[in-house]
Amino acid sequence: MLNILVSGASIAGPASALLLARQGHTVTVVERAPSLRPGGQTVDLRGAGRTVIDRMGLTAATDAKLLNQRGIATVDAGGRHVSELPVEAFDGNGIVSTHEILRGDLSESIVDAVPSTVEWIWDDTVTAITRDGEHAVVSFEKAPYRRFDLVIGADGLNSAVRRAAFGPDGEYLDPIGLRYAWFTATIDQSLDGWYLMHNEVGGRVVSCRPSRVDGTVKASLAVRGIDPVPLRDRVAQWDMLDAAFTDVGWVAPQLLNQMRDADDWAYADLAQVKMESFARDRVVLVGDAGYCPTPLTGLGTTLALVGAYVLAGDISRYDDVDAALDAYQQVMRPFIARTQQLPPGGASGYAPSSRIAVILSRWTYWSMNRWPMRNILASQFAKADGIDLPGYSLA
Repeated sequence: MLNILVSGASIAGPASALLLARQGHTVTVVERAPSLRPGGQTVDLRGAGRTVIDRMGLTAATDAKLLNQRGIATVDAGGRHVSELPVEAFDGNGIVSTHEILRGDLSESIVDAVPSTVEWIWDDTVTAITRDGEHAVVSFEKAPYRRFDLVIGADGLNSAVRRAAFGPDGEYLDPIGLRYAWFTATIDQSLDGWYLMHNEVGGRVVSCRPSRVDGTVKASLAVRGIDPVPLRDRVAQWDMLDAAFTDVGWVAPQLLNQMRDADDWAYADLAQVKMESFARDRVVLVGDAGYCPTPLTGLGTTLALVGAYVLAGDISRYDDVDAALDAYQQVMRPFIARTQQLPPGGASGYAPSSRIAVILSRWTYWSMNRWPMRNILASQFAKADGIDLPGYSLA
């Protein structure tokens, strides 16, 4: 059995810890946050990701926390619906699926099932990793260094494990030119179960999604831009968004007034992670840390769950760690290549810059469930099922 460190306690990390601990491995999880982060935005449990949830035995736990949503609608500056795509479209696997759950609720459901043998280290992070024979020596920001047989980086787009073991972020991040912020807010308009989105010229997007807490919404502000904003400088992020959305209508003024006080503020300069190899010297990456597809694909959670499942499965199948990591990469690579393909238009399709482009974008949403757009988008949504999951013995 292996002594394994998992970095990250969102989705890929707890899923990896659960599956590996069930096999009898000694597992430690380290997380930068002081505790499990609640709430968060809505994520999809669709396709192969939902199959993994089923095989982990978590279907009932996650189904109990699913959100009841009617679909996605674009709105004008006054909040009037311009187009609607109901949740039933694409057999419940469209932009809004029939199995949507808050990130924090999904994470909590997985963590609750993690065996008690797993050790948790909160409010700490990996700072350096060196190889010593068949072990990885890990230095932490606060805790003393320790030796592990395997280190799993499941710590997201800006992975500390990836930087420590593979090199600077700039070598692997492929920005798509979109700045994105998420937080919980209240607005003076009822969503009535809809995910509402408003596009404005200049590549600006305001959106609000239903929450499980009455009177609140899951809000986001997105704007086109290529100059990165410091990840941990919230004031710089707020100032940038204030300047970008100062003349935008609908509920933008309300969101700008609340964003500085949001206790679940999250921000990212969206980028894909592109790596020739996401395993090296007893270190392996899972989920966004190794192959982030960006939220525009709607497949990040699917990749995280499938990656954790395949990695644990191949570790159970092979006696040799290096052989297991090679097999994991071989299974995942074709699926990653397909899921990282952005929807038509990419960032410009999601956040159009000109007035004509905004009008065309609204037409696109209106025509999504009609030929020929339906056929084009059906292939995008079908990517969640684009892997033949091996049948591993994981218990």
